[in-house]
Amino acid sequence: MAFQSLYARAGDWDSSTASLDNLTDLDQWAVSQATRLARDVDQALEQFDTQRAGRFIAEFVDDLSNWYVRRSRRRFWDADHAALSTLHHCLKVVTQVMAPFTPFITERVWQDLYTTTDTESVHLSTWPEWSDEQISDTLRDQVDLTRRLVELGRSARATSGVKTRQPLQRALVAAPGWDALPEGLQAQIRDEVNVLSLESLSGTDELVDVSLKANFKTLGARYGKSTPEIASAVAAADANALVEALRSGSATVTASGVDYEIGPDDVVVTEVPREGWTVASDSGESLALDLALTPELIGQGIARDVTRLIQDARKTSGLDISDRISVTWESGNESTISALTSHADLVASEVLATTWTQGSVSNPTASDDELELKVLIAKA
Repeated sequence: MAFQSLYARAGDWDSSTASLDNLTDLDQWAVSQATRLARDVDQALEQFDTQRAGRFIAEFVDDLSNWYVRRSRRRFWDADHAALSTLHHCLKVVTQVMAPFTPFITERVWQDLYTTTDTESVHLSTWPEWSDEQISDTLRDQVDLTRRLVELGRSARATSGVKTRQPLQRALVAAPGWDALPEGLQAQIRDEVNVLSLESLSGTDELVDVSLKANFKTLGARYGKSTPEIASAVAAADANALVEALRSGSATVTASGVDYEIGPDDVVVTEVPREGWTVASDSGESLALDLALTPELIGQGIARDVTRLIQDARKTSGLDISDRISVTWESGNESTISALTSHADLVASEVLATTWTQGSVSNPTASDDELELKVLIAKA
C-alpha cells in the first residue's frame, strides 16, 4: 500500500482513472493471478479451510511483492498507467480476500485507497468476481519458466565471479517452452540476468562437456532388477543427444533389446563449462553466460556501479525520490573517466541529475576506492 501511494503521488496518478487496458505480459499475469487468488480463497473458505486460504494469500503477496513490483519499479517511477492500475487492482483483491482474516488492517487499507460512497467499508464490498476464463494457466507457466531461468542466471553469475551489475553480451538458454516465451518476458530475463541478448542453447555442444550417470533411486523404484543394465545404457549413450531429448520431456534407452523410457529425474547431468563460459542447469533447463568482456561492456558496468553509488548517497542524504540533484565527480582512473564521459546522459537520467560535472571534489558525499572516484551531490 505504501509503495502504491508513494509512486502514485510522485507521478500525480489518480486512481479514479485506473483501467486494465493495454497491459503488458507481466501486468496480465498479475491480474490473472489475482483472479486465481479470488477463486482459490473463495473455494477454500466454502470448505471452511482457512489454512489453505491463508497459504494462497501469502503466496500471492510474495509473488506480487518480490516479482511484479520489483520488476515494474521503473514503470512505477515513470507513472506508467497500466502498471499503477494493475497494482491498484491486485491490492484491492488482496484487501478483500484478507478482510475475513484481518478485519481492522484491511479496513484501514480500504479507507486509504478504495472507499467510495457505494462501498464505505471493505466489509460491505462485493467479493471479487472470477471465472476460469479470466485465469491463464499458460501465462502462469510462462512466468514460472521466466523466474526459473532468472534463478539459473543468478546461479551462473555466482559461480563465474563476475559482478551482478557488470553487463554481459549474451546468454544461451535451453528449456522446454523457451521458444514460446513472449518478448516481454524474455526482456525480463535479459534485465534480471543483465545480458544484452538471449539466444537458444540448442545444438551448441561446444560450450560444455556433458557427462551422465543414472539416478539409481528413481530408476530402481520403476524398473527394479533391470536398473543396472539401464544405468549402463545411460552411461554408454551419446550424452548430448540424450540431454537434448530429456529437455523435451523424456527419452528412451535400450538395454538387452528392451526399450526403457527415462525422464529428467532419472539421470544426473554434469555440465562442465569450457573456458569463457559458465553454465547453470536444473531439471532439464540450462542457461549459459558468455563471460567475454569488451571495453564497452566494462564501461557499462562502471556506469552501473556509479549509478548505485549515487542512489545510495541520495538515500543517506535524506533526499526525496523525486528530488533533482546536481552531481560533481572526480576520478584519477582512466577507465572510470571514460565510462562516466561516455555514459553521462544515462547515469544522470537514472539518478535525476540536472547537472553532471567533472571537477575537483574536496568534500565528497560518496566515494569508491576501486574506481578512484569521489562524488559530490546536492539538491538542485
